[in-house]
Amino acid sequence: MGDSTVTTLEGREPAAASPVGEAAATGRLRRLRAPRRPRLWFEILLIAVSYATYSLVRNAVPEQRAEALRNADLIWRLEGQLGTAFEETVNHTVNSVTWLVVGMNYYYATLHFVVTLGVLVWLYRRHPGRYAATRLVLFVTTGFALVGFYLFPLAPPRLMNGQDFVDTVVVHQTWGSMASGDLKNVSNQYAAMPSMHIGWSLWCGITLFALATVPWARVLGLLYPVVTLVVIVATANHFWLDAVGGVLCLAVGYGVAHAWYGRRPSALPATSRTTARDGGSRPPRSAFPCRSGSDTGAVALRTAKGPWEPVRPLGRGRREGYSPP
Repeated sequence: MGDSTVTTLEGREPAAASPVGEAAATGRLRRLRAPRRPRLWFEILLIAVSYATYSLVRNAVPEQRAEALRNADLIWRLEGQLGTAFEETVNHTVNSVTWLVVGMNYYYATLHFVVTLGVLVWLYRRHPGRYAATRLVLFVTTGFALVGFYLFPLAPPRLMNGQDFVDTVVVHQTWGSMASGDLKNVSNQYAAMPSMHIGWSLWCGITLFALATVPWARVLGLLYPVVTLVVIVATANHFWLDAVGGVLCLAVGYGVAHAWYGRRPSALPATSRTTARDGGSRPPRSAFPCRSGSDTGAVALRTAKGPWEPVRPLGRGRREGYSPP
């Protein structure tokens, strides 16, 4: 029912909004926010399309080399003024240990994708009710990162002029980084701010720490973003301030998810609920009448008139079941 008018002695006046329409709109919004089991085919398609779009947009941002190098000099001077320009020292120290720097090169090239996808699969299987909200955090974080790539092109430390950073992938000829070596021509070299290695790894770490039940998994959740920070600095792919940008993007992601769902993703029910026709929630399986014949306790039955209501069992020694109205 839409808005209408009523006629009074003074003339025509708009009628009050229909409470039925308002209730229907509220119900639709509640259903959109309600946790539900994700569909596997849809999630695979969504992740594939989203990552392809992310890569396309990131690499389509104009490679403004002169501006990116000026911004790198600006970041380097700012860190020097803060007394935190330690990236070059870390880069040279790690580069002196071949096995360590080679391991970090492969870490940088692979775990960024493997761990993130692994956490998504784990969420899908173990926490379906929290999956959509937590995935929303990741997607919003990535979207804001694309804005950062466009507005603030930034050269990584290894590409700076007049500095002595070591491009560890080139020097040690390791495989995998699209930011160096043979693959650099298919990736935007000047999209270092914000660092999505940090944004995604911190998302993984927070998710594991908040939802994992075994202590070692929670510890790994805490260590993963810390180790990632060391890796991105040691391989001269990022300034530490790029990591701050990644954290800020992640904060925006959590803010959007909290605003939409009304609470943080980890506080949502772990399992999804099936929405009934009347807008309520179907009770758990334990609430359905059993067949044990016991007359203790009450069970829930859906009556013809309304929602689930508690009723007494039929009596000792008799089968409990649903009597049609």
